[in-house]
Amino acid sequence: MAAVRRLVILGATGTVGVQALAILRQAASPLQVVALAAHSSADALGELAAGLGPRAAGAPPCRTYLSSEDQQRAALLEWLRGGDYDICLNAVVGAAGLPYSEAVLAAGCDLALANKESMVLAGGLLSALARQSEARILPVDSEHSAIHQCLAGNPLSAVRRLYLTASGGALRDWSPAQIAQAKPADALAHPNWDMGPRITIDSATMMNKALEILEACHLFQVEADAVQVLVHPQSVVHSMVEFLDGSLLAQLGPPDMAFPIHYALHWPERQPSPLQGFDAELFSQLTFRPPDLERFPALALGWRAAALGGAAGAVLNAADEVAVAAFLDDQLAFPEIAVLVGETLEAAAGMPADHLEQVFAADQWARERVRSVLPTPR
Repeated sequence: MAAVRRLVILGATGTVGVQALAILRQAASPLQVVALAAHSSADALGELAAGLGPRAAGAPPCRTYLSSEDQQRAALLEWLRGGDYDICLNAVVGAAGLPYSEAVLAAGCDLALANKESMVLAGGLLSALARQSEARILPVDSEHSAIHQCLAGNPLSAVRRLYLTASGGALRDWSPAQIAQAKPADALAHPNWDMGPRITIDSATMMNKALEILEACHLFQVEADAVQVLVHPQSVVHSMVEFLDGSLLAQLGPPDMAFPIHYALHWPERQPSPLQGFDAELFSQLTFRPPDLERFPALALGWRAAALGGAAGAVLNAADEVAVAAFLDDQLAFPEIAVLVGETLEAAAGMPADHLEQVFAADQWARERVRSVLPTPR
């Protein structure tokens, strides 16, 4: 039997956290949940902790933390730095998840990372910290999980390029004229995935892939020009790796976040699960095409941010978050999201990110700059 590993789940009441706990219940997993944290859902957090099932003899009760309370947030960070666990699933939403990622890696514990903002904002800092502490960063989002699986046993020196696949979002087949008139309801109607409002809009602009380009560069230590994007409407091939000899490895599966969550939590082993991977009807037609940068200019901002370096990732993410919120509030037209974010990114050229204080300063600067130029609500 595999040794029991102690698991922490941050963002336990969110979609990824709830899915992770369901995965642990569905299969005999060698993981013991030792701590759960949520932002403010105290009752839901208590119910999750109470529903963990039987614990090993002598095991202490599962810790619970509410990060909305300053004292509990500080206590959680201090406890994470103590390293009394083996792996942490960081499913906190947004830039708020970055300090937790840093604390886990500083403790030398493995980080199952569903908080992509951590790598976008401070990927260089976190990657260096992981190398120093010999911790491992295990991506939970489907695209980077796919690359992680395809790279298994292969040195980076053997890699020619990485292919991130993109569904293309709700507007992938719209004409430029239609895109210019897109309303929030149009952009929120994702054909494949059920996600939160911001990531769904990011899928429609393809800004999600811009952020994933930066994430891939940091996670896999590759240059930005080695990361390419392909529109793959079926969302079955989650990403691919092309090697120097021209060979391609791809990871396939239904569009279900349970797969990358299960993989990251149990890595380096393959543990049994009730998930069914192959579906003949779903896999019957797989198509790919290059992205149209004229219709979706936000995608190019990922390569631009990688070229700028420094705090560009933090600025890109923060500016996009504010611009998307403005679009959802009917303050911006859909094409204006990419324009405003791009202008903010260029204005931040040379902004440093040598430590987390500078990262958060850049994040705040970008938010304030975008808000200062937003038009009044229509």
